[in-house]
Amino acid sequence: MKVTILGKYGPYPPAGGSCSGYLLEGENTKILLDCGNGVFNRLQKHIPHESLDAVVISHLHWDHVADLFIFRYAVERSLVLGKRKRPLEVYTLTEPWEVYSFLPFLDAVEIKPLNRYGDIRLGEFKLTFLPTVHSKPCCAVKVEKEGKTMVYSGDTEYFEGLIDFVGSSHLFLCEANFLARDLNLNRSNHLASFQAAQIAREGGVKSLKLTHLHPENPVEEVLSEALEEFSRAELAEENEVIIL
Repeated sequence: MKVTILGKYGPYPPAGGSCSGYLLEGENTKILLDCGNGVFNRLQKHIPHESLDAVVISHLHWDHVADLFIFRYAVERSLVLGKRKRPLEVYTLTEPWEVYSFLPFLDAVEIKPLNRYGDIRLGEFKLTFLPTVHSKPCCAVKVEKEGKTMVYSGDTEYFEGLIDFVGSSHLFLCEANFLARDLNLNRSNHLASFQAAQIAREGGVKSLKLTHLHPENPVEEVLSEALEEFSRAELAEENEVIIL
């Protein structure tokens, strides 16, 4: 399993950065996990966009889905030119309805509603979903292939169910939008980096990459707070390639 970090910021990127987006590649299957601001541009630096098999969206907040709306134009053109033989499959939750209902575009995309407690097969990959604690319906995603497991937290607050879900995964891509001081201000809907590290330690993961970083938070603090809880915590880096 090859994982490429296309974007790592939320709810907006700094200059030159991108919001959430992760490219998963197997021998015969290419999946995009989330498609936030700037991700479509980054995707094309790694693969031809018409070679992508499916997009899986953790939830319908703009920093996770915004670039899908321009990606649709490229898909439609690729179908006209014969570069793509079928519509792009997009797997997503159905809420909020005002965003979900806007996703279809001509015959370019085929929308596949997700079961928040279900699983799907996409080529060599098995994807399993778990509802998280967030302001809108959202899912964490577990991806399995040939004995290797990656878990993506989506957006979430701390909850114990995530510990079991990450269960000894080889790679945990976990949001770390807050610092400890944010929690002291009673902010909600996201994890602080030390909480992401606690989940990684208690879940026995092999590697933790901190992502969905707030662009105003000093990365040194984000990492140092995590390292106090889990010695193998690292910051995700845009365009980083991870082989599992």
